[in-house]
Amino acid sequence: MSDEVMQHPLNLLWQSIFTWASWVIVLVMLVIAVLMGLRHRTPFYVIAILAAAVAAFAEPLYDVAFDLWFYDAHADGTAGAALSHFSAFGVVQPIWTHSGYVILYAAAPLYIGRRIYEGRLGRRGLFLVWGAEILMSTAFEVIGTGTGVYTYYGPFVGRIWNYPAVIGVLEGTQTVLFTVVAVLVWRKVSTSWGLLSLFVVFPMTFFGANFGIGAPVIIALHLDNGLSTDALVAAATILSISLCAFVVYGLSRILPDAPVTDAPESVGAQHRTRGIGEQQPQAVLG
Repeated sequence: MSDEVMQHPLNLLWQSIFTWASWVIVLVMLVIAVLMGLRHRTPFYVIAILAAAVAAFAEPLYDVAFDLWFYDAHADGTAGAALSHFSAFGVVQPIWTHSGYVILYAAAPLYIGRRIYEGRLGRRGLFLVWGAEILMSTAFEVIGTGTGVYTYYGPFVGRIWNYPAVIGVLEGTQTVLFTVVAVLVWRKVSTSWGLLSLFVVFPMTFFGANFGIGAPVIIALHLDNGLSTDALVAAATILSISLCAFVVYGLSRILPDAPVTDAPESVGAQHRTRGIGEQQPQAVLG
């Protein structure tokens, strides 16, 4: 990493915008998640949000792999300008990384989680969601990298206003992967406590997608002895994007095609109010 990157002044105005605006959006998402949870009698939506927020503590691993640097310098080049709560590998972590994770990765469970749960989302719909998530991720990060809040300093190819397009594709893929796997867990658990496993599902899908599918790009960026050429990075980028499309196609093949007979959240309540030998009515999924 060059001194030019490390000493690049942080845009304090846009840092404030990212901090306050993102946390306001998260509060709105939490309210929506609580209301949806009460309506559907499940903590799924709230737990999905919390799982994304907690996982942001592992962001430094992502930063090192993908050459991401959060600006921390004042106008004179000295460090300490960022509103951060910790640093790792020499990279400061702004407090808005947690809110950013929620916005980028937990929105999909809110607007398509129930549709997947009820078997009402097909292949075409999943690919449309994938595209929408890529666009949202790209818009979010194009602003951040274009206004002097942070940067991807590695030798990426295919940038949009300083933002590597492959990152948006990987993030969109991770979001779809997390959402589908989380809903499959939701359909299988017998109690709401089982949904706490989403705190494990998120990092597994996050690093599985970014470090697994993104491995060709990561390696191509960091080859030694002059082997990291634009042509090789471009080939690795195409490969990772192709793998992303393949993964989304694979996920579309395991989407539920019918609702479960009983909502997991209602099972315990039914057992408390009815005898074991009585016939259990099917829950209405609405």
